[in-house]
Amino acid sequence: MKYTYLKDGDPEIDAMLASVCALGGDVAHLTDASLRFSGYPETKARVDQSLATAKRPPRNGLVRTLKRALYGVQYNAFRKYFDDNPDAVAVSWNGIKGTRRAFMGAARDAGRPTVFLERAPLPGRVTVDSAGVNQENSLPRDAAFYLDWASQDPDRQGRGWMALKQKLVARAPKRGDVTQGAASDDLAATPFVFCPLQVPDDTQIRQFSGWVGPIESYLAHLSDAVPALPEGWHLRLKEHPSSRIPLGHLLAAMTNRHGDRVVIDNRTDTFHQVDSARAVVTLNSSVGLQAFFFDKPVIVLGQAFFRIPGLVTPVDGQPELAQSFADADRIGFDAALRNAFMNYLDQVYYPSVEPGPDGRPQVVPDLVRPKLPTPAVR
Repeated sequence: MKYTYLKDGDPEIDAMLASVCALGGDVAHLTDASLRFSGYPETKARVDQSLATAKRPPRNGLVRTLKRALYGVQYNAFRKYFDDNPDAVAVSWNGIKGTRRAFMGAARDAGRPTVFLERAPLPGRVTVDSAGVNQENSLPRDAAFYLDWASQDPDRQGRGWMALKQKLVARAPKRGDVTQGAASDDLAATPFVFCPLQVPDDTQIRQFSGWVGPIESYLAHLSDAVPALPEGWHLRLKEHPSSRIPLGHLLAAMTNRHGDRVVIDNRTDTFHQVDSARAVVTLNSSVGLQAFFFDKPVIVLGQAFFRIPGLVTPVDGQPELAQSFADADRIGFDAALRNAFMNYLDQVYYPSVEPGPDGRPQVVPDLVRPKLPTPAVR
């Protein structure tokens, strides 16, 4: 089989893509400079999907027109490649937005298998999944699946997954006003629910926010629920350290409305704040899952693969959000289910990434090979 990846341009990402491809068979790659003007019946629909998921949505008609044209000729070129190579497997980083989505859509329209890669919420791990990433991955959403898997071996039932905590490091800031500083001695003196905010235009917000909607609506829902918090509690928020979209005006409106019941802390290390919180609330941030390492109850509003009752407290509307805030001093989680789920992620789902002989990152093969498509029996 010919494992063909869409070249990303980031040397580390391309190295991981190539290492996965090499585990499956012959390796080839395409680039975003692949263009073909002759179209297909599916071209328009795939262009619509790519445009809707573009990393940088067009802000005017001209840019929209140009992006539509670009995604169209890219899709056509990718589709021609996969039509002409019946033994090809499409491999992409992320694969669910913009040009990457056009690439994977072209492969699927041509009837070719797909493999998606993405950084994992566990340190030193990567997603390798034939279905997709984030909410679109292939992980079961049924608690019974993980409990049944764990029941077959004592090593699947304990807290072995907690060994990964020592490698957990908060994301490095890309803006000067959001840092990962030391925690103050009195950080945990007042009980609080911590909300690690996400990048406002990220896929997780734009595609998987569910009933909540965009970041403005998310903050409005949180603000409306603040009065329900127990007496003496506050909601603590931190902007995403990688976000180039400041939310200061929206956060100022919350502090103006609620006073000291809302605290904006962009300075303290994200995981210090998680550790000191009584609970974590998130749309679908990876920090929500990483809060498991600190044994914190987690409230999840959006679509997320870890949005399983018992692992977290799912919320499907404003009344439920207010109630979860009112119960913030009483909500918990199923420890046995968390152990089973996290051990499955650790032992089965997420392969490790380690330096290769050339110093570039490569995906360790043990957990990858069973996931890769194999030649069809003829």
